[in-house]
Amino acid sequence: MNNAGAEADGSGRATSGESAHADPAPRGFDTFRSGWEKEIGDGFPLPTFSPATMRDFRVKSRATKVGEVAITDLHGASAIRTEGPLNGVEDQVRLYVVKRGSWTLGAPLARSEQTVPAGQFLIRHIGRPLHFETAPDTTAKVVVLPAALLKPLLGERQSVSGPADSAEVRLLVAHSNMIYATVADLGPAGVQAAHRTLIELAKAVARRRVDDAEPQLAPALAQAAKDLVDSHLADPELSGTMLARELNVSVRNLQRAFAAVGESVTAYIRQRRLEEARLALTAPSGRLSVSELAAHWQFADSSHFIRAFKKHYGRTPTEYARSTMPTGN
Repeated sequence: MNNAGAEADGSGRATSGESAHADPAPRGFDTFRSGWEKEIGDGFPLPTFSPATMRDFRVKSRATKVGEVAITDLHGASAIRTEGPLNGVEDQVRLYVVKRGSWTLGAPLARSEQTVPAGQFLIRHIGRPLHFETAPDTTAKVVVLPAALLKPLLGERQSVSGPADSAEVRLLVAHSNMIYATVADLGPAGVQAAHRTLIELAKAVARRRVDDAEPQLAPALAQAAKDLVDSHLADPELSGTMLARELNVSVRNLQRAFAAVGESVTAYIRQRRLEEARLALTAPSGRLSVSELAAHWQFADSSHFIRAFKKHYGRTPTEYARSTMPTGN
């Protein structure tokens, strides 16, 4: 079984493509189909797209498969619509996390129609094939999961929805992104561990709560916190307490999650701020002064920033900036 992921890069192995061709079999769609069949097609057949979709197929995606779980990240500059006969039984649970645009399941005006707008997620049992349609400029993550493990948690409606920035969804997204980055290098035991964690996080999404004390979830929790750090680096309120509050976990269990991967929350925040300060020092124009950098990246004062920078990089900020200046001819 191929567990390696593929990403759109213009090569034949990508599960995506871009094309402005109007011929019946545009290159963009052919590239997408080839990549899909190579990476996750076994057990996950490609749906039948409308002719208009195939003619104007401007879609980028990446996909991977871990056991019986398939993960696809998709950005469609063009709209996507499926059509044609629907036969058979699927019996899957699918998780949709929509960042931009919208994803609609079911035929228009049908009782089964359900739209997932930007900033929302839907986890739903799919008992039979359904058509779907996306708006132009839609960015979404779709995870196909085994029904036997997830269906009992979904209740009578057989679906759960809510905000995509909920703690449990953040954790699952962080873990699935780690899978893309690492699955090609994982041995059988690593793939199994990645699969188990993914299933546990999907259960947390279905239950609308996460067990932050579960050791198996520590890497995903640490990664979700790191993703938050990177988007709040200049925030004066950034701390372990703020991260724990955003992820709806205890500070103690967040600290344990970082310790499990050999790091600490405070050290990671400081390291990332120093990295961004170092990049600012090498900017070709508009460089900030040392005191401005210290204030921007939330160091107590210039002296504290200089000491931390020298300890991490072996030189003061001024010395580092001088060493990166282009030399005269």
